[in-house]
Amino acid sequence: MADINDLLASIQGLSEKEAAARLEEEGYNELPSQKKQTIFDIIINVLKEPMLLLLLACGTIYLILGEAKDAMMLMTFVLVVIGITFYQERKTENALEALRGLASPRALVIRGGKQARIAGREVAREDIIYLQEGDRVPADGVVLACVNFSADESLLTGESAAVRKSSWDGKTEQARPGGDDLPFVYSGTLVVQGRALIKATATGPRSEMGKIGKALEAITQEETPLNKETGRIVKSFAIAGAVLCAVVIVVFGLTRDSWLNGFLAGLTLSMAMLPEEFPVVLVIFLTIGAWRISKKNVLTRRMQAIETMGATTVLCTDKTGTLTLNTMRLCEIWAEGRFHRIEEKDSTIPDEFHDLTEYSILASQEDPFDPIEKELKRVGGCCLAGTEHLHGNWKVVREYPLSKELLSLSHVWEAPDHKHYIIAAKGAPEAIIDLCHLPADKAGEVMKAVLELSGRGLRVLGVARAKFEKQDLPDGQHDFNFEFAGLVGFMDPVRPQVPHSVREAHNAGIRVVMITGDYPGTASFIARQIGLKNPDSPITGPELAAMAPEVLKERIKETCVFARVVPEQKLAIVNALKANGEIVAMTGDGVNDAPALKAAHIGIAMGERGTDVAREASAIVLMDDDFSSIVHAIRLGRRIFDNLRKAIAYILSVHVPIAGMSLLPVLFGLPIVLMPAHIAFLELIIDPACSVVFEAESEESDIMNRPPRRMGEPLFSRNMVILSLLQGLSVLAMVFAIFMIALSIGKGADEARALSFTALVFANVLLILTNLSWRDNFLRIMRKAHATFWWVSAGALAVLFLALYLPFFRGVFRFGILHPDDLALAFFGGAASLLWFELLKIFKFGRSAKA
Repeated sequence: MADINDLLASIQGLSEKEAAARLEEEGYNELPSQKKQTIFDIIINVLKEPMLLLLLACGTIYLILGEAKDAMMLMTFVLVVIGITFYQERKTENALEALRGLASPRALVIRGGKQARIAGREVAREDIIYLQEGDRVPADGVVLACVNFSADESLLTGESAAVRKSSWDGKTEQARPGGDDLPFVYSGTLVVQGRALIKATATGPRSEMGKIGKALEAITQEETPLNKETGRIVKSFAIAGAVLCAVVIVVFGLTRDSWLNGFLAGLTLSMAMLPEEFPVVLVIFLTIGAWRISKKNVLTRRMQAIETMGATTVLCTDKTGTLTLNTMRLCEIWAEGRFHRIEEKDSTIPDEFHDLTEYSILASQEDPFDPIEKELKRVGGCCLAGTEHLHGNWKVVREYPLSKELLSLSHVWEAPDHKHYIIAAKGAPEAIIDLCHLPADKAGEVMKAVLELSGRGLRVLGVARAKFEKQDLPDGQHDFNFEFAGLVGFMDPVRPQVPHSVREAHNAGIRVVMITGDYPGTASFIARQIGLKNPDSPITGPELAAMAPEVLKERIKETCVFARVVPEQKLAIVNALKANGEIVAMTGDGVNDAPALKAAHIGIAMGERGTDVAREASAIVLMDDDFSSIVHAIRLGRRIFDNLRKAIAYILSVHVPIAGMSLLPVLFGLPIVLMPAHIAFLELIIDPACSVVFEAESEESDIMNRPPRRMGEPLFSRNMVILSLLQGLSVLAMVFAIFMIALSIGKGADEARALSFTALVFANVLLILTNLSWRDNFLRIMRKAHATFWWVSAGALAVLFLALYLPFFRGVFRFGILHPDDLALAFFGGAASLLWFELLKIFKFGRSAKA
């Protein structure tokens, strides 16, 4: 049987060029997915939109009336709206494509003799793949070498029991999944024990999974609460618009005896009432928001997570690799009652600690991945160079893996005389004490040293040694006569930015809870370093196991540190927090973390060291495993929801004056102000404003000083709706007043229309500006406004001036000529309509709203 360590050191695998050629020829390692929208598909979908259908209907009526210029203008608007929608769709598609690339399961391959972690979709046929416990197999393959390797193939066979795997003999032909000792693995199955080196034989649709993959194409996502809420609002507006449209047609037809123009006025009102931006805004905000969050190394796998982020009240996090750098440094060792500190630059250690260091290294992989084993090898190379304690020519003949029952592992080495074996073990101190069968007094002395080391924030492992005469090796580690060698203590340094991120989370009303398998002393030391609350009152795993749910529910209200916890206990912690009404975000990386990740409101899987099972159970994936990225994601999640609210508030408020100026002239027998071309013009401002300007706006300065949003709190709160309607009504009142004044002082219908429409456009631009922040005033918002606001505003005003002063467009829009004093009246009227909202900000937020 091939030795996996020898193969890892010698195998070359495909070159990058060969892999690229295979992917070019055979396609990516993925199941057929929904095809990308073509330009034609997007245009067809856009033409199905109600707003476009209304524009086309109005254009048709204009043609019937013989108004060719008006019809041409509306067709031009149709093309412009298609262009804007196409841009938004492509931006969304590109963001989704970027997210798909990130979401692909990861695979550790060997290419050109070097190990590389790549997206699973980039695995090519004949790639060499290294699999470990918890990995999802990325492609069908043959097992070249393995150690205690078994896989769960229930996804393909329906059999719940894991099956044992063996190494390929080079002759056995490919077989269907199921049954023990087959040398084949299958895409989509799960490694439940051991490790293996495999060669990919089939990828994508050619794999066993690919043959049944068509069933996966029909997966549909459940509507989110936001989707349902916006759907209800759009439906309500559509019904109201249809009713008012009928009223306008009847009133216009009866009072003015022109039913065709009545239909035109009714369709204009329908366009004014239709808030078709709602679903578009929702998709763009959540999709582009997920893309923005991915730029902070956080991948959003489920869009609902963005909705929930702003409501998170408790953030449960692992310690190792998330709060810390996961780059262990050997700081202190203990043997025969003596401690010795090791500095990073030390090149020697006292002779009495040589055996301890030697057996620590022998209990590690020859080419290690684990940070602790890497550090042990580094220290051995520095401090034992030139001694008889390093054994580069020795060979591992068997490994006894760590298990739930015994938290230690052993490596069996063949002695140079080929007559006996030398065994090195390392693991949890309790497990090593148990292996060595230490008497109570000796065990007490060791545990006292363990507590002292862990109290200094060190992660402590025990080390043991044994010899075994040449014969058949036993099945378990307990069959060796181990001698206790000593303790090794490691420090995993805290990530530099974590204390600041913890403070930021606390300021945001989020309690941070650390869950670790380390000793209480280590856990408390780290908790104090990063600024957790109540760091010196941890609950341990054994205490947790013995605790009744009601007791835990009370204790957990104040506890922020859990130590010596096994992954299965995370579920109890999540359930206790949820029972107290908390909204829980939970990190996890292992197979056993999956139930807790699924039970949490937001499951956060590790991208670098996490298993595929943990990633699949999670809502978001932390690509760099850094705690600070979670806090960044919460900040961005709050910003997205906050800006989405502002965009919706703007949409609600801007439709009030548009609908009002379409309805009131009809009801009062006045000249018509808004025609389809005017509505289409306003939509060209509204669409990019609500989807691009608000989405790009930076967060409010106090976004992380607010308490978490209540779970289930509607997007359209009563206060928001009232304020939005008041904004819209105040603009309507001012614009209608300007229209009436213009008529009363003898201006013609065209001049009055131009004046009131200009006031409406100015008010619209200022409405965007004031809603960018419900806290800061005009001047402060203008200083920090995103460039997209200035581009949209400049474009709107430029087109307005073309419509006012170019004869062709002036004729199409039915405008009269405006003079500078008219423009001043329109501008100050638009500004005055929103003055009350600026005063409200100052009254509510005091100095913080002032310039």
